[in-house]
Amino acid sequence: MTEETTLVLQLQNAATKEAAFRTLITQYKERLYWHIRKIVIVHDDADDVLQNTFIKIFRNIDSFKGDSKLYSWMYRIATNESITFLNKKAKQQNVDITEYQQQAVSTLKSDDWFSGDEIKIILQEAIATLPQKQRLVFNMKYFDDMKYNEIAEVLETSVGALKASYFHAVKKIETYIKAYN
Repeated sequence: MTEETTLVLQLQNAATKEAAFRTLITQYKERLYWHIRKIVIVHDDADDVLQNTFIKIFRNIDSFKGDSKLYSWMYRIATNESITFLNKKAKQQNVDITEYQQQAVSTLKSDDWFSGDEIKIILQEAIATLPQKQRLVFNMKYFDDMKYNEIAEVLETSVGALKASYFHAVKKIETYIKAYN
């Protein structure tokens, strides 16, 4: 039995669920935080979404069937929670999601939690101009170094579609950065 299978069984057992959940948080908190942070951009928002993600994982772990890796399942929940959060924020501000993303990027220079230089801000601005799917695929492939089949599991789409999305995202980012200079 793999370590992941053991953890899932412990999470699905009422007697061991809380201790197993603490283990799960310890193992995955940082990776999920950075995945979420790349989507929502603002640290405080990422913390909120991460908390919501873990609540959803805790409440729904019994429905996890093992059809995918546990991490892929959690990644999908984190991605969906992030998108829901962004849509809600954009709607509250009466703007579309891309405009909201660009506003969030513009706050990075004053964000105490952002440790990037000017080129990282330009890259984030370029990423913020991408359509949502391209933005997600680019972040997972470029920053998280995920394989296409792992991304396909998370986003529930084909590898071919992901490769096309990534290719188009890279071209748009290159164009944005060249125009910036």
